[in-house]
Amino acid sequence: MHEGKPSPLGASWDGHGVNFALFSAHAEKVELCLFDEIGEREIARYELPCVSDEVWHGYLPGLGPGTIYGYRVFGPYRPDLGHRFNHHKLLIDPYARQLHGTLNWSRALFGYDSADPESGVADTGDSAADVPKSVVVDEAFDWQDDRPPRVPWSKTIIYEVHVRGFTRLHPAIDVARRGSFSALASPDVITYLQSLGITSIELLPVHEFVDDKFLVEKNLVNYWGYNSVGFFAPAARYLGSGDRNEFKTMVRELHRAGIEVILDVVYNHTAEGDRTGPTLSFRGIDNASYYRLLEDDPREYINDTGCGNTLNANHPRVLQMIIDSLRYWVDEMHVDGFRFDLAVSLAREQHGFDSHGQFFERIRHDPVLSRVKLIAEPWDVGPGGYQLGAFPAEWGEWNDRFRDTARRFWRGDAGLLPGFASALHGSNELFEHNERRPSASVNLITSHDGFTLADLVSYNERHNEANGEDNRDGHEANFSHNHGIDGATDDPTIVALRERQSRNLLATLLLAQGTPMLLAGDELGRSQRGNNNAYCQDNDLNWLDWSLLDSNSGLLGMVKRLIQLRNHYAVLHYDRFVHDSRIDWLRDDGGSMTEADWHDPNRQFFAMLLGHAETDSPRKATLVLAFNAAGTRITFELPASPHGWRCIFSTVTSEPDTAAVSRVSLAARSVQVFESGSGEGSCP
Repeated sequence: MHEGKPSPLGASWDGHGVNFALFSAHAEKVELCLFDEIGEREIARYELPCVSDEVWHGYLPGLGPGTIYGYRVFGPYRPDLGHRFNHHKLLIDPYARQLHGTLNWSRALFGYDSADPESGVADTGDSAADVPKSVVVDEAFDWQDDRPPRVPWSKTIIYEVHVRGFTRLHPAIDVARRGSFSALASPDVITYLQSLGITSIELLPVHEFVDDKFLVEKNLVNYWGYNSVGFFAPAARYLGSGDRNEFKTMVRELHRAGIEVILDVVYNHTAEGDRTGPTLSFRGIDNASYYRLLEDDPREYINDTGCGNTLNANHPRVLQMIIDSLRYWVDEMHVDGFRFDLAVSLAREQHGFDSHGQFFERIRHDPVLSRVKLIAEPWDVGPGGYQLGAFPAEWGEWNDRFRDTARRFWRGDAGLLPGFASALHGSNELFEHNERRPSASVNLITSHDGFTLADLVSYNERHNEANGEDNRDGHEANFSHNHGIDGATDDPTIVALRERQSRNLLATLLLAQGTPMLLAGDELGRSQRGNNNAYCQDNDLNWLDWSLLDSNSGLLGMVKRLIQLRNHYAVLHYDRFVHDSRIDWLRDDGGSMTEADWHDPNRQFFAMLLGHAETDSPRKATLVLAFNAAGTRITFELPASPHGWRCIFSTVTSEPDTAAVSRVSLAARSVQVFESGSGEGSCP
């Protein structure tokens, strides 16, 4: 073995051989283990000959793509000092571009003595047969002049998708391809996405991840994928062909259709869990560097994520790995952005969350990452972990306050008018600072985590019995309403009310200022039968039933109509917060809301007037959005207009009366949109 180079990290093929480079600040020796073509038999072992700036490296001529390998890292097993080296454990390369094999939960995966975990004695079982192995890859791919769509934030409509669940039951896709990246790139799926009108799909985690031991023991899986073990490798379970270029093909085809690809990424923790977890990669390479440990007891992990450990993004090499991974997915895989799970954990400095910390600064000044979409889940479970509105100006943030306020308003809770109006306005009290824009608020009614829209209007309580945790898991505060019967019913009155409330919630989402995010399947009435934490259900509870296209075509048509309206009328996606004559809040008598009106707990109606400035062009239409959450009809006097008003959208009927009106009777629990303008803005 030659000495090779310390950069780049990982296994790099140059056409003649492979350079191996692995960071470990506290290791005493690193061995490279090579395996046969099926990854079962070790065929060679080499000690990496050089260490430069805490990077161990070596070069082997004659090796090429497809080489299967792993590391054994030697050093002290001293949990009391934060070190958990154990050379009996084969380790995954943190920079591996592909993994071979699946995790087999055996005793050998654990680095501590099973008889006495606190003894400070390491386990000597060899884990090579049970751990996934790393693979050398060739990045060559014909991108065919691929170009990112670069959809402006103000025109972005996000669609949250699970790769497997979205296509697993699609009748037009070959059974062998269903549930894969390839299936997501099929013409039928792309045509559907285009017809819906979304601009950007946000994929639940596609980095390589493993199924938790406690789930496997219950014959369940980590379906959502928030259990990462490889930040550079696409999940093999979504590679229908086994070829990692399948992911690149998917991106290329979606880009051709004008659709962006955003990845939900999990850099806050890893699948190794707490001190009782397995030794798969980072723990055995350099536990004290990769993880945040308790200062007064380094045996224990800081658990700001609630998942057993927290990656130490303050360490320069760990932060480098995160940035390298992000850049890899943009440069080599051509993705268009990222949604960061528990993003607060990545931005914790010694004193706590810091919006000017090194994580943000590295991204802000990176010539690649500063150009893509960045979305935060703006919380974790650590001290001061709720940071909605506190992220840098260029970031979007999941707005759970929008979600909960909209749910409560339509449920009929009192005193919600000020909060609901703020949500419709883009949550300016949260985001209108540091030149931030309404698009910073990523609005959602539902997401993968919680009830689907159909369940939100059908269940008062969660029904997570299938998860095997005695229905104790999942959110308790859902702000849902079953409207009289829990779960499915044939009662026509309840069914009609649930359908109306679903339309009201979707209208709220797609008419509000900000960036809307739609959960895949909500437009078709998909149900999880009351399970609000279906993270471990790889079955029809999560898979989209495409027969709903026929049974819920009316709801789908309404969503398409709302997206058409949003795209057509500039006043529905202002690029800046407006507070001038372009916006007003109206009572049922057509007058402007007063302070007393805002704080009237019995008031459940108001309207939002959205106008244009003289410089706005070409769409000069003024809109009035009327929201009636009351259980009774409301007579609404529309403001004076020389052009009159016509209804262009209603959650009561798919074909509203378009005759000019000045006064209307709004149905109970309904949304209507009225247009007045010169005709240039008219949307049929």
